[in-house]
Amino acid sequence: MMDFSHFFSSIPVIYRTVALLVLSNLFMSFAWYAHLKNLSSAPIWIAILSSWGVALFEYSIMVPANRLGFTDLSLGQLKILQEVVSLSVFIPFAVFYMKEPLKLDYLWAGLCILGAAYFMFRDKL
Repeated sequence: MMDFSHFFSSIPVIYRTVALLVLSNLFMSFAWYAHLKNLSSAPIWIAILSSWGVALFEYSIMVPANRLGFTDLSLGQLKILQEVVSLSVFIPFAVFYMKEPLKLDYLWAGLCILGAAYFMFRDKL
């Protein structure tokens, strides 16, 4: 029988952190923006309560991701990693779910964040 705890603990912290951050950001994108598409005609309190409900799951994943990541990353590295993941999740969400046009501005924003990531992670390169 396979020991899953040993399997997961053998995966480097940064990869486990990124995986949790990706999942968390999927929920975050829906909590923050899906009501604009799905609940635009609903009363604002419905949008708020539904967003809070989704955000509960987001925080249930984000908090463990941050605790795990902080065991191997500095606070600044963890924050920049979160921003890289956030943009990486947001762009497909905006294009495919919200039906926003894919803009070249996303590329420029991504390059700026990658520059920030370089400076925060250059001691690990």
